Amino acid sequence: MLNRGGRDISPLAAARVAALAPDAAGRHRLTAAFYAAAVPRRTRFGDAELTFLHWASERGVLSPVTGSPWWRAVNDRLLRDRVEAGLLAGGERGSPSSYPVELWVRFLREPSPRTWFRAHNAGVVAGYLSHSGLAAREPPAERFLLNLVLMRLLFAHALCVDRRVALGGLAGLGRLADVSRRGSVRLYLGLRTAYPRTYPPPGLAPDAVLGSGLVRVVDYGVIGSRLPALYGLAAEELGEPAVSGLLAGDLPAYRWPDEYTAPWLAGRSRAMARLAALATRPVRPVRPRPSPPR
Repeated sequence: MLNRGGRDISPLAAARVAALAPDAAGRHRLTAAFYAAAVPRRTRFGDAELTFLHWASERGVLSPVTGSPWWRAVNDRLLRDRVEAGLLAGGERGSPSSYPVELWVRFLREPSPRTWFRAHNAGVVAGYLSHSGLAAREPPAERFLLNLVLMRLLFAHALCVDRRVALGGLAGLGRLADVSRRGSVRLYLGLRTAYPRTYPPPGLAPDAVLGSGLVRVVDYGVIGSRLPALYGLAAEELGEPAVSGLLAGDLPAYRWPDEYTAPWLAGRSRAMARLAALATRPVRPVRPRPSPPR
């Protein structure tokens, strides 16, 4: 059990992040060092995050001069949470300043795909909720991307926790996509059309940030056809009911106008997307899962 009566060491964690990660390269080094020190025999836990961080660095969103305040703020949250958890797990006297920090401590003590997803995604969701105001200042195409990144991340979480929610009748294929251990995120990000390479995204149309071909089929046909189930599962796993509030009906709604549904609906009507949704539809009702211990 964690000591909940100790001092708050979050200022110490914040000071370390400020000193060690003043730029994108420092953020990458600090993240890599955390995984190398925390789980030396299981370093692939961090592969997915380091791959994504490399993309963000190359894109320029983490630049303190020309980058995105939203992207930096959310990444700052992840860095501070991990540093604080590392201090606590290493014997520093104190208590976790937030639930995501507590989840990172659990991951350090019991590394597994599920504990990694819970810790990482709890911090990401906390960043989304805390920095909604910064997201509102992003251009429409970037806000579309923020929703896209979140729904892909929650889909990956579902692949780990309950493949029936993620893939329905094709749940058996989920074993091929353990993104926290086998580098599937690296493969996905390696597709040039999966994510924009510049900031802000080129073009004015929000869906210009979507990939093409198979990427669009997965986004619209597989992920997009089950968003309430994915976000509901995440709300249970992360102990954060507000996750479900990031949807409007069955459409993403993080800092997105409810009436502007066209970019989300356009691709769902295409033949391949409809076929993917049909192939992965639930084959039987998903039984309730016991909520993870809080």
